[in-house]
Amino acid sequence: MNLIRLLCGSLVGLPFSVVAATAAQTAQGPGVGQLIQVILALVLVLACIVGGAWLMRRYALVPGAGNPHLRVVSGVMVGTKERVVVVEVDGTWLVLGVTHQQVNLLHTLDKPADVATTPATPAFAQWLQAAMAKRNTSS
Repeated sequence: MNLIRLLCGSLVGLPFSVVAATAAQTAQGPGVGQLIQVILALVLVLACIVGGAWLMRRYALVPGAGNPHLRVVSGVMVGTKERVVVVEVDGTWLVLGVTHQQVNLLHTLDKPADVATTPATPAFAQWLQAAMAKRNTSS
């Protein structure tokens, strides 16, 4: 019996005890169990939103979200925590060696003429304007 209480009190057993309490309260009517269930659902949704935002920032999934004067052109992993990154700063490309402790400048290049200056994906404002124009023409 003590082992069951210990398991239900741990982080692994907590959801199971909340479900059991909610089921018991549902049989009696609305009460504290439903409130706990709503609060846990809200916490789960908020955690998903925060986690998704962190992933978007961490892996640069939002194009153009950074500084317009500084842009990561390319990067490649050369070790478990080491990368070689090409960064564009005002028309100059910097080849950087990045580790978990420091960043070293490896080489400086002029921006090649054959590289497009516009981003591969349009900014959100341009996309929204095009979508609104398309919607207005189809109506």
